[in-house]
Amino acid sequence: MPSPAHHDPENRVAVVTGAASGIGSATAELLAAKGVRVSAWDVDARFTAPASTAAERFLRLRVDVRDPRQVADAAAATCDQWGRIDLLVNSAGLFLVGPLEEVSADAVANLFEVNVIGTTLVTQACLPALAACRGAVVNLSSTVALKATKSNSHYAASKAAVAALTRCWALELAPKGIRVNAVAPGPTKTNIYHAAGMDEESQRRLLEGRKNDIPLGRIGTPEEIARWIVRLGLSDDWITGQVLAVDGGMCVA
Repeated sequence: MPSPAHHDPENRVAVVTGAASGIGSATAELLAAKGVRVSAWDVDARFTAPASTAAERFLRLRVDVRDPRQVADAAAATCDQWGRIDLLVNSAGLFLVGPLEEVSADAVANLFEVNVIGTTLVTQACLPALAACRGAVVNLSSTVALKATKSNSHYAASKAAVAALTRCWALELAPKGIRVNAVAPGPTKTNIYHAAGMDEESQRRLLEGRKNDIPLGRIGTPEEIARWIVRLGLSDDWITGQVLAVDGGMCVA
C-alpha cells in the first residue's frame, strides 16, 4: 500500500531532471507551488529555486545524466536530504534536426546518450527510493515519436525509444507499485532548439512550420506540458504505461 505521505504534497519529494529551463523548469515551479520538495538536476548549474518555494524545500544539483557516478551521487544526496523519492520526472533532453545525409554519428550518439541512456541511468538510480514509496515516473517523449516528420528523424527515434521504455517499465515495475507514464509534448517554445545550435530565425521557421500541422493552431507552452506531468505524477493513481500527447491535436492531424 502507498505510504501515509503518498497523498500529502507537503511530504512528497520529486526529482526533476533538465530543471534549469523549459519544461523541466516549469514542472519544478508547479511542483514547488503545490508544496512538493524538489530535487532539481541540470547539467547547467546556473539556476535558482522557484520563487514559490522556501530554500529548504529545493535542492539544486549539477548533474550530467550521461554520467552514472553523478546520477548515483545526486540520487543519494536527495535521499540523504529528505529520505525519499516519490516522483521522478525525466525531462533532460537534447534535440537534433536536419536531413539524413547531413547528420553525424557523433551527434546521433550524443542524442541517444542523453535522451535514452540518461533516462535509463536516472531511473535506475532512483528506483530503490521509488519502490519504497510506491512512487511514479513521468518520462518526456514527443509527439514526433507518434507522428512522423521529415526533418528530425533521429530525435523522433530517440523519443520513440523513451515511449517504448515507458510502456515496458510500466509492466516491469507495476509489481513494485511504481507507475510509469510519459508525456509527449507537441512543438513547444523552449531553449532546446537553441541548445541544438539553431539560431532565432531557424527556430522561428521550424515552429511556424509545425504550427501549420497543429489543429488548435498554436505552439504550446512549458506550463501546459508541466500541468500534465504533475497530474500523471501525483494524482492519477490508476494510470500506468501511457504516453499522453499534449500537442494541440498534432498527432491525429
